Amino acid sequence: MFTSWIGLFISMGVLLVVSRKSLPLAFALSAITLGAFTLPPVGIWRGVWSTVADPSVLLLAVAMGIIPMIGGIMEVSGQMDRLVNNLRIGKKAFLALSPALFGTLPMPGGALLSSPMVERAGEGIEGRDKAALNVWFRHALLIIYPLNSALIVSAKIAGLEVHRAILYLLPSFVVVVIIGWVFFLRDVEGEILYRGTISARDLLLPLSIILLAPLLSFLLPQLFAFGLPEWTTLIAVSCSLGLALFLGDLSWEDVKKINERMVPWNFSLIIVGMFLFLNIFKASGVSELLAASASSILLLCIISFLLGVITGRVQLPTSVVIPTYLSMTGGNPMPPTIFTLVFFSAFLGYLISPVHPCVSVSTEYFGVRIGDYLKAAALPTLVAFIPTLALALLV
Repeated sequence: MFTSWIGLFISMGVLLVVSRKSLPLAFALSAITLGAFTLPPVGIWRGVWSTVADPSVLLLAVAMGIIPMIGGIMEVSGQMDRLVNNLRIGKKAFLALSPALFGTLPMPGGALLSSPMVERAGEGIEGRDKAALNVWFRHALLIIYPLNSALIVSAKIAGLEVHRAILYLLPSFVVVVIIGWVFFLRDVEGEILYRGTISARDLLLPLSIILLAPLLSFLLPQLFAFGLPEWTTLIAVSCSLGLALFLGDLSWEDVKKINERMVPWNFSLIIVGMFLFLNIFKASGVSELLAASASSILLLCIISFLLGVITGRVQLPTSVVIPTYLSMTGGNPMPPTIFTLVFFSAFLGYLISPVHPCVSVSTEYFGVRIGDYLKAAALPTLVAFIPTLALALLV
C-alpha cells in the first residue's frame, strides 16, 4: 500500500515536470511511473495495449486532431473575425458566454472550439488566464445542465432524480460563476472593436461551422446506431472541417501552412497519453485505496476532489465515492445535500486536472504550461472548495 501512495505522488510530479516539454510524453511517462510502483510488468503492458488497441481511443484521437484545424482554417479565412465582429456583446460577457455556449454541447475536447474565440476577444489577457477562463466558463453550466451525462449517471448511482439534484446544485453553479467573474473577468479592460454594421450572414455562416460538430454529435446517435460513440464525434468534426474548407475557399498551400502551425497530431497524442494514464490508474487499485481511507463526509469530499484531479473525470470519482458512502450508511438514496458536496468536490478537482482533456488542449492551444494554468486556476478552485469542506463538517 505504501508503495502505491509513493508511486501516485511521484507520477504526479513526473506529469507536472515533463509537461513543460511535451504533454503527450508527460502522460506516458507518468502512467509508466505509476504502473512501475503498482503493477507487474505484464500489467503495464496490458495498460499500454488496451490503450493503443482501443478503437474508441484512436477514433477520439483522430477527432481531436481535426478540431484545431477547424479553428486554424476559420482564423486564416477570416471567418473568426467575422463571427466576433457580428456578435456585438461586451468583452466580459463574450469571454464568459462563448466557452459556456459550447460547454452545453456534447463534444469531447470541445474547449478547442471556443479557444479561438477567447483568443480573439482576449487581447491583453495573459495566456494562462485565457486558458483558465476558457475551461472555467466552459464547464460552469454543466453543474446544472440536465443533459450532462456525468450528472445523470452520478444522480442515478445516488438514487436521486436529476432535477432534484439540480435544485441542490444551483448554489454551486452561482458560486462558480461569481468566482470565475471575480478572478478572470473583473479586471478585463477595453471593449471588442466592432467594424461596420451587423451582418446576419457573417454571423451565421461561421457560427454554423462551430455549431455543426456538436449538433451532429448529439443528433446522429438519435438517428443511427453506431457501434462506438466516437464514430459520431469523428463524423461530426469531419463535417465541420469540410464546411470550414468550403466556406473558407483556401488553397491547398494555405491548408498545408495551417497544418504546420496548428500541429494537429500533438492534440491526438495528448488523447492517447491521457487514456494510457487513466487505464493504468484504474488497474493500479489506487482509487480503491483512496476510497478505503474515507470515514467521514469531509474525507469523502477530499477523496472525490483528489480523484477528480487524478482522473480528469467527474463520473469516475462519484462512481467510487457514492457507493462508498452508501455502504458506510446502508441508506439509499443518498441525501441530496451530501450528493451535492461530493459531486461538486469531484467537479472542482476535474476543473484543475492535467488529465482533463479540455485543460490539456487549452494549455496547448494558448501555449502555456500546465504549471502556469494551475497558477491561474488553483486559487479560485480553492476559494470554491474551502466552503465545501466547511459544509461537509456540518452535515
